[in-house]
Amino acid sequence: MSDCDKANEKLLAEIKEVFEESKGIYGSPRVYKRLKQKGIQTSLNRVARLMRQENLVGVHRRKAVKTTLSNDTHPVAPNLLNRHFETDKPNQKWLTDITYIRFKHDWLYLAVVMDLFSRKIVGWAILDTMETILPLNALKMAFSTRQPQPGLLHHSDRGRQYTSLAYQQLLTDFGCSVSMSRKGNCWDNAVAESFFGTLKTQLIHHIRFSSVEETERIN
Repeated sequence: MSDCDKANEKLLAEIKEVFEESKGIYGSPRVYKRLKQKGIQTSLNRVARLMRQENLVGVHRRKAVKTTLSNDTHPVAPNLLNRHFETDKPNQKWLTDITYIRFKHDWLYLAVVMDLFSRKIVGWAILDTMETILPLNALKMAFSTRQPQPGLLHHSDRGRQYTSLAYQQLLTDFGCSVSMSRKGNCWDNAVAESFFGTLKTQLIHHIRFSSVEETERIN
């Protein structure tokens, strides 16, 4: 083994250590920066080349897809939840939201219903559309599995999917109180945003899905 090969092998061990410490998130620029902080002299190009050789690919931020599509003709509810995300019983407060998943060269959309008591997902649906049928399917699953008593507080954003007649009618049928985030205020739905962030960072961004059925198995 040449001196150059030995040096590359030693550097690669350091690169892998930094990459593993980041839980597979860091790309070559951040790995290079961390190596410099540790006093290891190298170049960004060399780090990038060695990472490519070992197929060490970090998680890149993707362009956001807008999932909150409002309809000004639909009435909206006040923010009854008011960021009070804690509760002492199950089926007292449910929170719902929609996010996107990269699928080949297109997008799939994931809707979830979370019980704030346990932070457990009690309903979910994956489709290639953001229309009302997506969160409606997730809500139907939640009602079917949990059978909540009347009085449940249901919180969402002001997206047209949630303000639609079909969605609101189902909430009325189950005797739910309706709460919606203030316009343009993501903090009013912060628990769902945090869940999606964790889901994508730890799972979805590490997987290249080849079929809708494979995507559904993330549950």
